[in-house]
Amino acid sequence: MKRFLIILLAVLLCISFTSCSGKGENTVVIYSSAEQYRNEFILSRLKEQFPQYDIILGYMPTGNQAARLLVEGEKSECDIAYDMEYGYVDKLKDVFADLSDYDMSRFEPDMLDEDHKVLPECRNGGCIAVNVDILKQKGLPEPKNYGDLLKPEYHGLVSMPNPKSSGTGYMFLKSLVNAWGEERAFDYFDQLSQNILQYTSSGSGPVNALVQGEAAIGLAMTSQAVKEINNGAPLKILYFEEGSPYSRYGIGMVKGKENRQCVRDVFDYLDSTLVAEDKELFFPEKIYKDIDFEMENFPKDIKYADMSNDTKAEKERLLEKWVH
Repeated sequence: MKRFLIILLAVLLCISFTSCSGKGENTVVIYSSAEQYRNEFILSRLKEQFPQYDIILGYMPTGNQAARLLVEGEKSECDIAYDMEYGYVDKLKDVFADLSDYDMSRFEPDMLDEDHKVLPECRNGGCIAVNVDILKQKGLPEPKNYGDLLKPEYHGLVSMPNPKSSGTGYMFLKSLVNAWGEERAFDYFDQLSQNILQYTSSGSGPVNALVQGEAAIGLAMTSQAVKEINNGAPLKILYFEEGSPYSRYGIGMVKGKENRQCVRDVFDYLDSTLVAEDKELFFPEKIYKDIDFEMENFPKDIKYADMSNDTKAEKERLLEKWVH
């Protein structure tokens, strides 16, 4: 594992945004782990707001973004990190600028980074999504709790992302570790594996399997399930007693870059305007105390799971024990 990480970091060092060469004083570089459609929206809005700046937004998966920033440090071409998963933030404390001068009272308490290195940007929640047509065809009831997913009648009908390759998969694992204790949670997933159609490599896999009729039940992303419901798919969203697991994402500035006016302008506009617009259009789950966003068919008053101790070290430790 350590050898792989060393190789990965070496490769990342060799990668660069060719469009960033000869970076000018009015150039702002954003590393983003958000989905392509969200990145396109954000970049379009930024260029509309700041025609005087050369704004470059490059996508990379959150793990790659974190690894690259860790290696590059304050010398990184990156000015702003967008959609950074909180699980990596503690490893990047010395890379990100202090944001204590921003108003943290606006945000839900469970969305705050205690070190104030990132500002809340997105809550990505999970649900149990079911294809109601398949359940009816097979004469099966909707599951009422996690224990129901172990029933033999659901054999081969359950899809879940692999926690080792998917943040969505990991948040389900972490939520049950927190709710039940580590031993019981891992024993549960050992049993659940008997009913799993396949562990998908990405968080979008279960909903895709539901839409394609390959699975009847998916441990899924709420936002993706809602999107497919609004597209006409026969899906239904369920929540169990333990609540909706979720991942938190934030925005930060590389240390020293906050002193550049163009970077500060862009960052402030992201925080004050575009994060809220992104929530209204794509990810309406609650991050602000006094602002609620609505989307057709998106569940309201969601009870969230306990996701405490969501650190990179804890994630690495738990994933070492994952064998499926």
